Amino acid sequence: MAVYLSLTVAVVLLGILIRNQEYVPYHTQPASRRKAGGGKFPEAGRLRGGLNRQQALHIGVAVMIFLLLTAVSACRIAVGNDYWVYRFQFDLIMQQRTVSYEMGFNAVVWIIQTLLGRDNYLPVFAFFSIVTCFFFVKAMYDQGSWFAGTVFLLMTGGYYFSSLNSVRYYLVLAIAMYSMKYVLSGRYDMFLLWIVIASLFHKSVLLVIPVYLFAKFLSEIKWKKWYAAVLFLLGVAAVLGETLWRKIIFLFYPFYEGSAFDVRNLSWANIAKCLGTLLLCAICHKQIRENKRLRFYFFLNVGGLLLYTCCSFIPEISRVGYYLIVSQIFLLPDLLLGMKKGTLRNLCTLGVGAAFVLYFALFLHQAYDVNIRLLPYLNWLFD
Repeated sequence: MAVYLSLTVAVVLLGILIRNQEYVPYHTQPASRRKAGGGKFPEAGRLRGGLNRQQALHIGVAVMIFLLLTAVSACRIAVGNDYWVYRFQFDLIMQQRTVSYEMGFNAVVWIIQTLLGRDNYLPVFAFFSIVTCFFFVKAMYDQGSWFAGTVFLLMTGGYYFSSLNSVRYYLVLAIAMYSMKYVLSGRYDMFLLWIVIASLFHKSVLLVIPVYLFAKFLSEIKWKKWYAAVLFLLGVAAVLGETLWRKIIFLFYPFYEGSAFDVRNLSWANIAKCLGTLLLCAICHKQIRENKRLRFYFFLNVGGLLLYTCCSFIPEISRVGYYLIVSQIFLLPDLLLGMKKGTLRNLCTLGVGAAFVLYFALFLHQAYDVNIRLLPYLNWLFD
């Protein structure tokens, strides 16, 4: 646990050095709306190569955060309840046996172990750690106006630490986070490209194509009161159409039907996250009205709340919902950053921080569970 706590403190403190409010619009606005340079490369203090001193510092700090996250992830051994399951599956892949993983994942495993030797599983885990951490950091750097707040929520929200488990899923979650900027900037070709690539490692990510595009559509139209009735009807349709939706899900994931994952589960923690986020959105309603990027994240969280409350019949509902509510790590800091300085802002910041610290404490407490097994942390350098 000391490793996880130390890592969290270290990356958050480093994140304070990154102040990229002017940089984020460059990646999240359509090209037609960017100002010259988009704030990416201010003229003052420019160094050779086109970067200014502040930008060079930011990139250097981001690289340090990436290296710290990657080091803890890539050097782990026997961490995660599926660690040895993956190792067994790696061997089946080398035997060209049938496994339930997607072709992209199988191909990467086969290439690495063909080059480095059969049952050489540590480099395989290390490779996916490097790629996952890269997309986590890049997504935060491009979309987190308050970088320290964003990295704090990534860590205390459990997203990074859960990536030590469920390797395939958290790789594509990181790519989905990264792809949001292409939806926001209207570069839909790049969005589709990255999601298709991600689907080669976990096809559930294809869900984000209609969801993110619909959230973008809602963020750009003028909101009317009757739209709330439409969202309510969608929730009703989800509940009443349970049989149909389950048939569709099991067409893609037949091995989930009747398995240990096929259980109803109301994720109260995630419902609370959504409700708390929407409460802050209500307090900061003016920011939501005036900023399409924030409205995009807002509607993703509305969708997340509908999903968690109305679709508990979906196996592994928490993972499906993460594609939507992971946007909280961008939305919450932006809302707090945009609030007028004063008592209300301080109280809201304290409330968000306290809620996620409490969640993190519960997460670490449960991490010892045999079905999670993220603790104790072991690595091949010292253990």
